[in-house]
Amino acid sequence: MTSAPATELRSFTDLGAARGDLLDVYAEVRAPLLHLANYAISSFGERLDRHGSEAGFQAVLAYEGDRPVGYAYGNKIEDGDRYWQRTNPAPSEKYTAQPALALKEIGVSPRWRGTGVARGIHDALLAARDEPYVTLMVNEAAGDGKVHALYQTWRYTDIGHSQPSPASPRLTVMIRPTS
Repeated sequence: MTSAPATELRSFTDLGAARGDLLDVYAEVRAPLLHLANYAISSFGERLDRHGSEAGFQAVLAYEGDRPVGYAYGNKIEDGDRYWQRTNPAPSEKYTAQPALALKEIGVSPRWRGTGVARGIHDALLAARDEPYVTLMVNEAAGDGKVHALYQTWRYTDIGHSQPSPASPRLTVMIRPTS
């Protein structure tokens, strides 16, 4: 990991206050994939609006001055949520008996990767939560498997698979305690 200039982390529970910055940094983070339907900015915007209206929404963005350079956001999910319904095999009651945090997106601008910014954003998001578990979905092919491996170093473990939409790839569902 290389060191990076300092960033400022800002937390948002109102999507309206962060939406423009989330779209901007998403476009930079996902630039090589934007031609794919699931990764198009319009598709992300639709997901973002849906997630932003769901219970317990929170986003953390990293800024270099006024420029967003990374983000993570999620919301609370409960037993019976479509997130869990699409997970195969069905998750253990250990994970669904209480609400969990679903980390829906995390991304860092290319020049900030490998600097610890992603982990800082991730940890700031978790620090503000009271759910006992955090779950995420990852494309195991992302970064030739490096993204999945990175989440494993962050103490996430695989619990199943999901395909959230026909346009999305098959994703690995991972989970870990929030603390």
